[in-house]
Amino acid sequence: MKIAVTGASGHVGINLVKKLVNLGHDVKVLVYNDTKLLKDLPVEKIKGDLRNIESLFSLCEGVEIVFHLAALISIGNDSEKNVYSTNVDGTKNLVTAAKKAGVKKLIHFSSIHALIHEPFDIEMDESRAIAVNSNITYERTKAIADQWVLQQQSDDFDVVIMNPTSIIGPEDNGPSLMGEFICMVYKGRLPGIVPGGYDWVDVRDIVDASIAAIDKGRGGERYLLSGSWLSIKDFADTLISVGNKKRKIPVLPLWLARIGIPFLHIYAKVTNTKPIYTRESLSILQSGNRLISSNKAQMELGFYSRPLKETLSDTYSWFKENNYF
Repeated sequence: MKIAVTGASGHVGINLVKKLVNLGHDVKVLVYNDTKLLKDLPVEKIKGDLRNIESLFSLCEGVEIVFHLAALISIGNDSEKNVYSTNVDGTKNLVTAAKKAGVKKLIHFSSIHALIHEPFDIEMDESRAIAVNSNITYERTKAIADQWVLQQQSDDFDVVIMNPTSIIGPEDNGPSLMGEFICMVYKGRLPGIVPGGYDWVDVRDIVDASIAAIDKGRGGERYLLSGSWLSIKDFADTLISVGNKKRKIPVLPLWLARIGIPFLHIYAKVTNTKPIYTRESLSILQSGNRLISSNKAQMELGFYSRPLKETLSDTYSWFKENNYF
């Protein structure tokens, strides 16, 4: 098949592109700035971005399937205008180009945070309402894009939405925000961690389910892709033990973490780095549902989530072999 991918340099993107190439597909990728992660792959590179409609027409020309992964995922660092123009307007531009080019199916990557997580004591599945009124810009823009994309479903244009939880795993060249967190934990660069946790899922399992969605994903449907919930504390302790270290990271009271937010922003600005956490990411960390069901994806896409310790072991090995620590 002729397949196009946006966000190909990201963590999921690079894993997806490599798998598609290995399966023999003809792949086109949208490249914004950085091409070094894709330089050795036999893919066609289209220079542009989601706000450049002409580049999207070039990307979609002659293509049967589009995987849309590109998004602005930095939580708290970017203006609402920039996040909206990428996550919402950029998605609309891509769909416009895909329809004009005669693309058969769009597999749109969203997030578990596009859905409302409350109530926390009831299992969360695809029937949950979406978070179009969230006060967190990232969540709200992903939800608005989800809502609009599903409305584009037609007999001639299939739309499938993937809603993964927090993604980790090998081939995290960027590294991603989660990859940066893993590096900081292992290197002992965190003075402490905060209460709360995430549902963690392996990037390789996400990729396998996404490729299965080409043939098995039903148009107009979304699929939750979850793994295992683990607190940040237990996640860090497990990672450190996998690397045969004997270090414990203290858990900071939530009130202290909130007080430190302005100082983290100042430090990040001075050092030209990303803050360890933001007010928004703290909120997400505390308000995630721990009972996320991927039964639909398991039944329809053959989705399988491997044990988290296996993922952490493989992730540690990949980071170690590639000299990240």
